[in-house]
Amino acid sequence: MSLKGGLVVGDSEPLFVQIAKLVEDLIVDGTLKSGERAPSTNELAAFHNINPATARKGLGLLVDAHVLEKRRGLGMFVTPDARERILETRREAFPGTFVAPLVDEAVRVGLSRDDLIDLVYRVAESRGMYR
Repeated sequence: MSLKGGLVVGDSEPLFVQIAKLVEDLIVDGTLKSGERAPSTNELAAFHNINPATARKGLGLLVDAHVLEKRRGLGMFVTPDARERILETRREAFPGTFVAPLVDEAVRVGLSRDDLIDLVYRVAESRGMYR
């Protein structure tokens, strides 16, 4: 398994939340599968050059969300329904997190609803969504 970079110091999201999202991304994209061992606190801390307590707090969020489970002496492992849990949570948050700010900005810059919809289709096509 390859740990991906991507932590942004000074971001509006705390580092421990970014750690949790990075591990979630590994699960969603299939890099980490159900039953596999997740990166350890020390692995995450060393790779991202952060305090182990920060990494531990991020992994703790995933344990609390039943995405990871602790196995004493072995580490943390991906739960059987982790991917589905993450996707459900992200889908529920999607309108408020992404769509509302997009619409707000479209209104600010004077785009019509049809213009916005056209832009969304074009960007989606350019990224292979409708092929």
